[in-house]
Amino acid sequence: MLTEKSRPVIEATLPVVGENIGKIAERFYQHLFGEHPELLDGIFNRGNQAEGTQQRALAGSVALFATALVEHPDHLPEHLLQRIAHKHASLGISPPQYQVVRDNLFWAIADVLGDAVTPEVVAAWDEVYWLMARALINQERGLYSARGVRPETVWRDWEVAEKRQETDDVVTFTVRRVDDRIVKTSLPGQYVTVKVLMPDGVHQPRQYSLTRADDGEHRSFAVKRVTGDGTPDGEVSHLLFDTVGVGDRLTLSVPYGDVVLDDSGRPVVFASAGIGVTPMAGMLSHLAVAGSHLPITVLHADLHEAAFPLRQQVLDDVRKLPNASLHVWYEHGPDGELAVDSRHGGIMNLDDVQLPDDAQYYLCGPLPFMRGIRGVLLDRGVSPADIQYEVFGPDLWQADAD
Repeated sequence: MLTEKSRPVIEATLPVVGENIGKIAERFYQHLFGEHPELLDGIFNRGNQAEGTQQRALAGSVALFATALVEHPDHLPEHLLQRIAHKHASLGISPPQYQVVRDNLFWAIADVLGDAVTPEVVAAWDEVYWLMARALINQERGLYSARGVRPETVWRDWEVAEKRQETDDVVTFTVRRVDDRIVKTSLPGQYVTVKVLMPDGVHQPRQYSLTRADDGEHRSFAVKRVTGDGTPDGEVSHLLFDTVGVGDRLTLSVPYGDVVLDDSGRPVVFASAGIGVTPMAGMLSHLAVAGSHLPITVLHADLHEAAFPLRQQVLDDVRKLPNASLHVWYEHGPDGELAVDSRHGGIMNLDDVQLPDDAQYYLCGPLPFMRGIRGVLLDRGVSPADIQYEVFGPDLWQADAD
């Protein structure tokens, strides 16, 4: 909790810091990379930097954490911290890097706010920063320990055993381990970070959801070739899509991710759109391998059937499960050949879908899609605690929440 000395200072300065947090984040990253260009090699996603999404996520996270300290002093925002900690662990972030971030962040605060940053203000916000940093460091220490790794050993090489074309712009890679070190299986719904050497000699990390149940020898993940709409194309996705093949080696982190399948035995509903099907496919594969008899409802939206990634795998797993059903919505019309339980034209509409009682819900897809589905579920009386969601890239849903 904040000390009594710092609380009134944070309450008084939170509005002005919140109003300027976007500019502070922008100046922070500019200064950070100027002072530490090595951080662009293997840690930061320069695509997110170019789009500004990382800056928005950082700004939103800091503001959300500080607001929580003031408004709910007895409860840290655990969901926010868990999501950040898992992402950090998948990148091998270490405790000393928090001091580097602190120094550059406070430089940016002073640069933007000028004379308003008195020693008293610095001391109060320093307390906020280290409360957040220490909470993350503790969580990350636990995540590393659970996987039996250290920050510098989260990485290992895997060999591409299969590359499968799923759609015109999605491929699935199945990799196999190349050494005898023990592989701890992933939890259903988790992701790995793939670290790729780019043509300019800089490593770039990207997170990809695991799409099949882990067997201890292989891991599978899908890559969508990102084509920019007024922004640069995805450099890593194009390199993986176009140049990496069977026999090549890829560097992967151990699996992390806080959105995992609940094992309480309750019914499950998956709702996805586009490439958002990938973590759902991983959880569904786990259920199929386990021979689950739970009621399982799979809802997926896409442009048309040929654009539906992993559609045959999803259908095969649904058919293996005695109490599972698959319902699809295609914006370009209901035509298709998959033997699904229901097929609709247009965007996903749950009005005519029978959803099981007391279910756990998992959402993944574009933010507008997830916001819309979550709103419908809340209107139906589903508890917010029963709805989990996965965001690809910086979590702008949380960042924009307040």
